[in-house]
Amino acid sequence: MHRNVRHGRIGWVRPGRVVSDDERGLLIFIARDSPVAHEVTEAGLGMRAMPFAEWITASYRLKLGRWDGPALLKFLPVGAAHSVWWFSDEQGRFSHWYVNLEEPGVRWDDGDVAGVDVIDQDLDVVVRPDRSWRWKDEEEFAERLAFPRHYWVTDERAVRAEGERVIARAEAGEFPFDGTWCDFAPPPDWVPPATLPPGWNRPPTR
Repeated sequence: MHRNVRHGRIGWVRPGRVVSDDERGLLIFIARDSPVAHEVTEAGLGMRAMPFAEWITASYRLKLGRWDGPALLKFLPVGAAHSVWWFSDEQGRFSHWYVNLEEPGVRWDDGDVAGVDVIDQDLDVVVRPDRSWRWKDEEEFAERLAFPRHYWVTDERAVRAEGERVIARAEAGEFPFDGTWCDFAPPPDWVPPATLPPGWNRPPTR
């Protein structure tokens, strides 16, 4: 279970298959149409559907759904304050990298179900195959920083510095922006699970 946590609440949950888990980090695959959950208001609205000033005064619940985006690879480097995602097109061909800036993941293992909890820091970087790049969600990041008592990001400069370090590696074509896993194809039997497994919503580790 790859889970985002906000102030001790689960923000979203996505189930993944472990592709590799070694000294470099954890690599998971998330199939299209996988069961997911994400936090919404009691009215069923997501965080991006309203100003942050309204979101922080709402009541919340977790809504079940399906992952309607493309199949994803997600790499969580050991101890790093980011993950790198490989996006693919409709034909399953590599499209671009997505750098998700986040607090380092904390793992948990309950036996029948295991996972990693991160705190998504909202600011992201999109890296194209030619290693050109752009910041993503800067307006949302700035909007939320204006509410320091309620926002889960406490150090804007640290988040941007982490992004700049990853950008430098991307521009240099260093791992994982060196073509590694760009040709990944999941085995045919890696179909999405029908439902989230029992225990997916256990209390966050953070």
